[in-house]
Amino acid sequence: MLLQTRALSVRIGNKAILENVNVRVDPGEIITIIGPNGAGKSTFLRSLIGAVTPSGGQIIRSPGLSIGYVPQRLHIDETLPMTVKRFLQLARSSSLAEIRQQMLNADVPDLLNQQLMSLSGGQLQRVLLARALLGKPNLLLLDEPTQGLDRRGTAAFYRQIDGIRQELACAVILVSHDLQVVMRQAERVICLSGTICCEGEPETVSASAEFQRLFGFEGEEDTLAFYSHKSHSHTPGPIREAV
Repeated sequence: MLLQTRALSVRIGNKAILENVNVRVDPGEIITIIGPNGAGKSTFLRSLIGAVTPSGGQIIRSPGLSIGYVPQRLHIDETLPMTVKRFLQLARSSSLAEIRQQMLNADVPDLLNQQLMSLSGGQLQRVLLARALLGKPNLLLLDEPTQGLDRRGTAAFYRQIDGIRQELACAVILVSHDLQVVMRQAERVICLSGTICCEGEPETVSASAEFQRLFGFEGEEDTLAFYSHKSHSHTPGPIREAV
């Protein structure tokens, strides 16, 4: 066991964000978290890294656990000149060879000398991934890292993360809003809406009443078949909004 939450609850002011969340993370597994806007997905990840203090429950971390975290967004002073290399060097005392290797793992090996503010959203997310990998994490947390990518790019990113997982022998928790890709690529899915509504393999989650209610699939006989059909369409229309 790498990490476990027991009855985790988070309140901000008088508002309950998370209630009674129980999750166990074992070495080498990939967990994808889905849920509507305001479900507490980002708050959950931030509580795991200690950026948010729980109001109740426990977070149990294995001794020596190293966590790499890729936030949903990073606010940078636009007037601050900084290259990607300098940004990564600020993160920790890593050699240039280590930085180059993680930039290669993140699939952006040629961006080291670019200004951070000149990067596209997708490029910045991959630089943040490289930054998270520098610590050789046992657990990698990714908060909607595929924003701005189309479905083909999102699927490719999932495959890349799977390769990183195998190379580093780390576990991964990934927050995603793309139901189609999640249901085709994920191994274990947790549906979160303040608390855990359902969890398991994609087939199990997609068949649950709570999942279908949250995402508007009530009455669909085979939700997973819906995703597969859409994913093979040559001119796919918009899917129902996930979050």
